[in-house]
Amino acid sequence: MTRLFIAPTSTAQWHKLVNDAQVHCKYELEEDLESYLVFLLMRFLSRPEMVNSILAIEYLQSFTSQGQLRQIRLQEVGDHCLLFSGLFPKQAQRRRVKISYFVNLGRSAYHQLAENSLQATAELYSQLALHFVPVMDVLHAIRRLGADSPVLEPMEAMELWSDTGSKQALENLRESTQSSNIQPLDNKTPRH
Repeated sequence: MTRLFIAPTSTAQWHKLVNDAQVHCKYELEEDLESYLVFLLMRFLSRPEMVNSILAIEYLQSFTSQGQLRQIRLQEVGDHCLLFSGLFPKQAQRRRVKISYFVNLGRSAYHQLAENSLQATAELYSQLALHFVPVMDVLHAIRRLGADSPVLEPMEAMELWSDTGSKQALENLRESTQSSNIQPLDNKTPRH
């Protein structure tokens, strides 16, 4: 049975959860990425309506926007894609797309932000684009903590692993098929 840990603040609680997930999936996110993820999770609590977003349209609308509004729209697309691919992968099935659709769209949004931001934030968005899959994997690990079954169905795990090199999707696939013999098809490094 998983033990409940109560932290003195909600930020500390989220930070503990993100750290536990990193340990579970054997990732150690950079401090900036870890902090961004903690605050993203905190922001999400107050915005459950985000599941109604039509991300492709929002992404395209960002290109017709200027300045601050464009930045906000791109960040929202990237953040929603990260949450959908990591915490709510069943959204892909409901929307009749692969989970990697959210990965590719989110990476692109963060990349656009990096290209059009000031130096201080450009580096963070560049890191989010580059390390989107490991951050998504940490979110998968959060879902997995305390759960009795894998996060993804075997076909979803296979597609996500094949499309992105997700280590958590590979572990999910191994667990679902009860096989540790599943190995990468080639010796390429994961695509994250």
